[in-house]
Amino acid sequence: MAVSANRLELLQIADAVAREKSIDRMVVIEAMQDAMEKAAKGRYGAETEIKVEINPRSGETRMWRLLEIVETVEETSRQIDLKHAQLKSPEAKVGDFLTEPLPPMEFGRIAAQSAKQVIVQKVRDAERERMYDEYFNRIGEIVNGSVKRVEYGNVIVDLGRGEAIIRRDELIPREMFRYGDRVRAYVYDVRREQRGPQIFLSRTHPQFMAKLFMQEVPEIYDGVITIRSIARDPGSRAKIAVTSSDSSIDPVGACVGMRGSRVQAVVGELQGEKIDIIPWTDNIADLVVSALQPADVAKVVLDEQAERIEVVVPDEQLSLAIGRRGQNVRLASQLIGWDIDILTEQEESERRQKEFTERSSLFMAALDVDEMVAQLLASEGFSSVEELAYIDANEIASIDGFDEETAGEIQNRATEYLAAIDRAHDEERKKLGVEDELYEIAGLTAAMLVALGKDGVKTVEDFAGCAADDLIGWSERKDGETKRFEGTFKDFPVSREEAEDMIMQARVKAGWINEEDLAPAEGDALTQEASA
Repeated sequence: MAVSANRLELLQIADAVAREKSIDRMVVIEAMQDAMEKAAKGRYGAETEIKVEINPRSGETRMWRLLEIVETVEETSRQIDLKHAQLKSPEAKVGDFLTEPLPPMEFGRIAAQSAKQVIVQKVRDAERERMYDEYFNRIGEIVNGSVKRVEYGNVIVDLGRGEAIIRRDELIPREMFRYGDRVRAYVYDVRREQRGPQIFLSRTHPQFMAKLFMQEVPEIYDGVITIRSIARDPGSRAKIAVTSSDSSIDPVGACVGMRGSRVQAVVGELQGEKIDIIPWTDNIADLVVSALQPADVAKVVLDEQAERIEVVVPDEQLSLAIGRRGQNVRLASQLIGWDIDILTEQEESERRQKEFTERSSLFMAALDVDEMVAQLLASEGFSSVEELAYIDANEIASIDGFDEETAGEIQNRATEYLAAIDRAHDEERKKLGVEDELYEIAGLTAAMLVALGKDGVKTVEDFAGCAADDLIGWSERKDGETKRFEGTFKDFPVSREEAEDMIMQARVKAGWINEEDLAPAEGDALTQEASA
């Protein structure tokens, strides 16, 4: 049985498929052309090069055989020699293709089935590409769908024009879905895979909460209020920090809404997840006080280099500040991006007393002074022998009971103590095989050279090959927690800028770069002067 379609039917079929699959009409027509080419090869030979063209306006179908023009013919079905080609087309030359029109053909049952498979596959590929492009551009948005099925705890969602998956770990704990349930989720990833594009949704992503607030709070949608940070313990508790660009609008009040209507709409979507909304500020100390609410904070100590915060709370507020299973302090840490240590006032007092005793003992041993003098120095805030050795002598003389002579003697003893330590470190440095030349790099001390030697850095070239992270360490944040990796200079008060400067000195000394390379460009210098 022969199968044929007139011109009008062909275009009607292409239009119907394009509408049904939401793809470009020309994609369907090109798929039909490929299918006809495949069917024609079945009749004229698989090795024959055939070209089919369907006019997208009239539906007229034309078919040609392509013959490559060559000097010597090796494949008669695909090639023609130049002499015979020029008989048909005088302008023909080697490398061109000669076209021979072929008569319209009727499709037998097998050819028609084969053509159908080609069209179906081409249309499916186009449909997948369309779906990938559509949802790839929607990463970061909330989508709505209905539950199609649940497999091993993963929820398959029908989005209407595609399927998506919410993996078990992206669902809010204790959340249950059944076939047909409506679901809202956040598109966080779209990937090309063998079986088609995979759309990954999440209901636990922090940005899911941000987008829900954007839908409920017009000021966020308009950009007047900005969500600066979010920390979530999905299904249990969350903290969100907001700020307003308009001083007349209270960001916290706007997010809460009249009688809590706006925040309750978000809470309802998140299965009752409690949400603390706090005002964002660039002052980290004030921010941590707000983030740890409802606990009262007595004192905040910042370590900016390690991005660590020490918070002191009244004894009876400790459990409230930490929260159940550490939830409150963990969320506050995620919100700010710094590690938070919680201490009670009693613990801080005990620690300060311990530090006072340790400093007093250090001064007694290092300076050969009695306990009273050592305690006086410690109580005045001196924390190290180096501080005593290099500070202005008048600072020491101004302590009650001290005079200039006493201050001078204390500084002499401190200097002698440090010199003895330096000599000991220098001996150890020599035993480790660390070169003397490293002393020429400003900022490096004998103790630092010992630390370098223990890490295998013994020459200027070795030191030049270091990175700042190797020296001062680095932090990595994962799953809301910061992990600290210590560097060679972990026991020394060296900043990143100082470490980078020492490394650059070593690279100049090693001949890796020139002094001129370190000089700022003329434009940079002008910028620095302008900013100053």
